[in-house]
Amino acid sequence: KTIEFTGALHATVVKQVRLKNPSSKTLMYNAILVGRDADDFSLPKGNTVTVAPKRQTNINVEFTSRFLRPAEAVLLLISKRVGGINGATLTFSLKSEVKHIEPADILKCKSPCYEL
Repeated sequence: KTIEFTGALHATVVKQVRLKNPSSKTLMYNAILVGRDADDFSLPKGNTVTVAPKRQTNINVEFTSRFLRPAEAVLLLISKRVGGINGATLTFSLKSEVKHIEPADILKCKSPCYEL
């Protein structure tokens, strides 16, 4: 699955990944961001995710664009053994696109076009 982050240059975009646990045991995951632009993505609620039995939870993934080029990373959710049960390792592709640029400031200057 690919999660796309679209916004303005230097803006922070937040997306949610929903994890469901259909089993009767608690699932725990260790979340890791890897790839060329992994430093531009973050997990504000931390790297450990717990999903209660027969419940679901959301993981927030934040992206702040620094460059005009598209950024790419991978979100890995690696299961931790809890009570003898392991969940599947999950991977999500993270991609970004800068749609517009907001000016940081506008400067007005006056100068002669030429001098004799």
